[in-house]
Amino acid sequence: MTASSTIARPGPAATARPAPQDAPAVAQVLGRPMPTDRLRGWVVALVLTLVGGVVRFWDLGRPTDQGTPIFDEKHYVPQAWQVLRNGGYEDNPGYELVVHPPLSKQLMAVGQWIFGYDPVGWRAASALAGTLCILAIVRIARRLTRSTLLGGLAGVLLIADGVSHVSARVGMIDVFPALFVLLAFGALLVDRDDVRARLATVVTEGRIGESVYGPRLGVRWWRVAAGACLGLSLAAKWSGLYYIVFFGLLLVGFDAAARRAAGVTRPFVGTLVRDVAPALWACLALPMLIYVASWLPWIASETGTDRHAVGQQLPVGGPGALLPDWLRGLVYYSTKVLEFHATLDTPRGSPHPWESKPWTWPMGLRPMLYYYESGTAEVGCGSSSCVSAVMLIGTPAMWWLALPALGWSIWRVVTAFDWRHAAVLVGYGAGFLPWFTNLDRQMYFFYMTPVAPFLVLAIVLALGEFLGRREQGLERRRTGTLVVGIYTGLVVANFVWLWPILVGTWITADRWNAELWLPSWR
Repeated sequence: MTASSTIARPGPAATARPAPQDAPAVAQVLGRPMPTDRLRGWVVALVLTLVGGVVRFWDLGRPTDQGTPIFDEKHYVPQAWQVLRNGGYEDNPGYELVVHPPLSKQLMAVGQWIFGYDPVGWRAASALAGTLCILAIVRIARRLTRSTLLGGLAGVLLIADGVSHVSARVGMIDVFPALFVLLAFGALLVDRDDVRARLATVVTEGRIGESVYGPRLGVRWWRVAAGACLGLSLAAKWSGLYYIVFFGLLLVGFDAAARRAAGVTRPFVGTLVRDVAPALWACLALPMLIYVASWLPWIASETGTDRHAVGQQLPVGGPGALLPDWLRGLVYYSTKVLEFHATLDTPRGSPHPWESKPWTWPMGLRPMLYYYESGTAEVGCGSSSCVSAVMLIGTPAMWWLALPALGWSIWRVVTAFDWRHAAVLVGYGAGFLPWFTNLDRQMYFFYMTPVAPFLVLAIVLALGEFLGRREQGLERRRTGTLVVGIYTGLVVANFVWLWPILVGTWITADRWNAELWLPSWR
């Protein structure tokens, strides 16, 4: 069994703090080598991405609502067409349902530019983003576990996730922040490894004691890349702000742990002195600049929605007169968007038929029906009563294990200070916990789209424990491999069973009822 097929689990040395003068031991704690099968790692990632792309793009033009968009595509598809027509901005002030930043719709507009205003054009950008998520998660899981096998397993599980699949096949915006958040997370992991490698060099050269705060680390380009991806997630949907906060705290934690492991005398103060200010630039100021940049077509326009609010909705003078008119207009526009989201409450006695609350999301207890049509034998389902439906539903073989998987991650953090599980929990929590702050608001299961990859990573880390380590013996490894293989097959089989209601294939009414496993799915 090669090193690339076993999970690298932090041992006792990873939790100890060697004396600063013990340079070899410190360097070993700081650096966990990546698998040596670099070429194979990329081949696995690219092959799975190709497979995932075929699955995501297959028959992308179906279904439609008699040739028109389905579900919330009815909002975003026309808005993306406005963006394409106008060169990057929306200009329908009468509609006034422009409640998200422009980037997702700008990306959708590219698909419409290439393929036209048809179902494939509506959904092409989403399908590409969903496919790139597969590439990203394979590489991220490989870096987390130091295992090419487990990296590939993460790709298989994400391909077979119903939430990720359906979100990548509709002209809606949630898959775009999911991609950018995942890329930001991966960049943070590479930055973590880069920082620890730099500190290992300083330790080896005997310079770690030159300052009680530890060394300056220079420009950290992967941290900049993470900030850029966070900015793109914010420009795609405002919920990206949660990830900016959570990942910012994760970054500070990574830096403090690295300085402590390197033997810095005052690691936490050193993090504040050396790392926090550059981190604020990379992970707060840069995302905000990218967010504003996504509005440049609107700023340069004459007809953008509320572009000329000053002099109409806003007075020409007043306290804000020192600000440029475009900035006052953007603030006014954003305030209205915030008001829309803040007042989007569930009407008492008349809830949306498919809304749900956050406590139902981890196990996917209340999925969402995006499309439904009944037909007769003419559609070719083999029965006189036929159904075509698209339901956003998490593959139960994964989502029903969310609580045990997350519980295991919490246990590993509490008992072993396992940073990998902590990082995954931060990513999961950023997309899940903030929704508990306003339970009166209308909320829907598709908010979990950016969270799905972190559920996959939590499951993969747990599967790594079942797989075992080489030093545990061949028989143990065989048993672990059998367990992991059976589980993976179960997930794929579950996904295949759900396939008809993930893509809108015509099925019999009996098969439709057989797909609805829980009363809450109806």
